Amino acid sequence: MLTDHERRILRYWQDEPSLTPGEIGEKVGLSAAQVARRMKTLRQRGVVKSIEAQINWPALGYAVEVSLRITLDKTVPRAFDEFLAAAREVPEVIEIQTFLGRVDARLNLIARNMPHYQEVYRDRILTLPHIADIEALMHVARIKAEEVYPL
Repeated sequence: MLTDHERRILRYWQDEPSLTPGEIGEKVGLSAAQVARRMKTLRQRGVVKSIEAQINWPALGYAVEVSLRITLDKTVPRAFDEFLAAAREVPEVIEIQTFLGRVDARLNLIARNMPHYQEVYRDRILTLPHIADIEALMHVARIKAEEVYPL
């Protein structure tokens, strides 16, 4: 469980990861040293996994984003492991999720444009092992994309 101070530290740290312990301390009423110790503890406990940059893919020339819902041929004993290992090797795949249910995996991939997407889909995705069914969902808009703790 989080203490009240840890919750408040996380709230400011999530909103603006570049804040220093001193700046966060001013907002939560603790010294910079106290905040730094708590931030270190949150990392050690695995509450904070990493501080990351969020990439604006269109700004880098990747105008197409597609989610692929994959159902695997589960009659093959190592289908999951072999599929996931191969999918990790596709540079345009930026996220892989696995599920219980009818859909086994979801791949998020980016492409510069539709011809590039078609090339990636035909030459890299369709050659992945053990795919029984695949459904492509073209991203239209990202409405909410946050991984923040609702503090």
